[in-house]
Amino acid sequence: MIKEAAKYCYRHHSGKDIFLYTLRNRKGTEVLVTNFGAIVSSFKIKMANENFNDIVLGFDRVEDYEDPAYLAGYPWFGAAIGRYANRIKDAAFTIDNKSFRLTKNNGNDQLHGGVSGFDKKVWDCIAQGEEPQPWLELNYKSPDGEEGYPGNLDLSIRFELSDENELSYAYTAVGDKATAVNLTHHDYFNLDNGAGTIRENEIKIYSAQILEQDAALICTGNLSGVEGTGFDLRAFTRIGEGLKKTGDYDKSFLADEREDHLVAEARSLQSGTLLQVYSTDPVVHFYTGKWIPEVKGKQGILYGPYSGFCLETQQHPNAINIPHFPNTVLRPGEVYRQKTIYKVIV
Repeated sequence: MIKEAAKYCYRHHSGKDIFLYTLRNRKGTEVLVTNFGAIVSSFKIKMANENFNDIVLGFDRVEDYEDPAYLAGYPWFGAAIGRYANRIKDAAFTIDNKSFRLTKNNGNDQLHGGVSGFDKKVWDCIAQGEEPQPWLELNYKSPDGEEGYPGNLDLSIRFELSDENELSYAYTAVGDKATAVNLTHHDYFNLDNGAGTIRENEIKIYSAQILEQDAALICTGNLSGVEGTGFDLRAFTRIGEGLKKTGDYDKSFLADEREDHLVAEARSLQSGTLLQVYSTDPVVHFYTGKWIPEVKGKQGILYGPYSGFCLETQQHPNAINIPHFPNTVLRPGEVYRQKTIYKVIV
């Protein structure tokens, strides 16, 4: 492992400095994380032929994450998502008989925390180290009323890279008022070094049920079985074949209860790369990137629809408005915890 100083990138309009941090393991695999949006901009796996396979979409320059052309069709490349992942119906909820109106950024609803969620915030690096493996911890303090959410929320995300090519992120959060919290990370994967589409990548999701959605993709509170549908991904399925059945994947899957917490796998026969996703969260949202804008990414590759897929681990979307769904209210004195691991096998 090699310890490297953070690379200075630029001064943000908030007055804070933006840095790019490097995590590198003994195999030579390298992960780049910036404190702007807690974005994972690169996840380069060192292959047997000594070449690198960068399996996440992103930009070579951190500044490009704020480019107006990119923001116009904003897909949340590689960013931290909060205070609440996915969609909240009518951008509103009630806690303890008190109603809260949130900012709207997806029609009449709120998506991924609002107009300026955690993905657009400058996080503070509070610690980093090499032992027992390379790690980085970032912190953001979300003020009371931000995007309509009650209470101050103090949250941290810790990234670690093991010598087994396991990239993990772990959230912890505490607040001073009862508030809605559901965090995830929005990495887009393409297991063929970011080139082409993900139609030839194969997907497997350990789930027998999906969360029903209405026409606006809002979870209704109902569940339905995947048996006999295009959402039955319990065996490896070529994404392109699945798309022929469904037209698109932008769906939340209820993960099977497993002792090992394995929720999904993806693989590329072309690159020989297998991605396994483990999580403490009960839901994985599978999205195949239909709305990725045409934008030039790393290595000059032109991204567009279906250039990458997401496996967003989270609590049940819109649960704050569905009483029989698991609780997503964080109260004073409680600690929110979530951990997800991306393990790559080549």
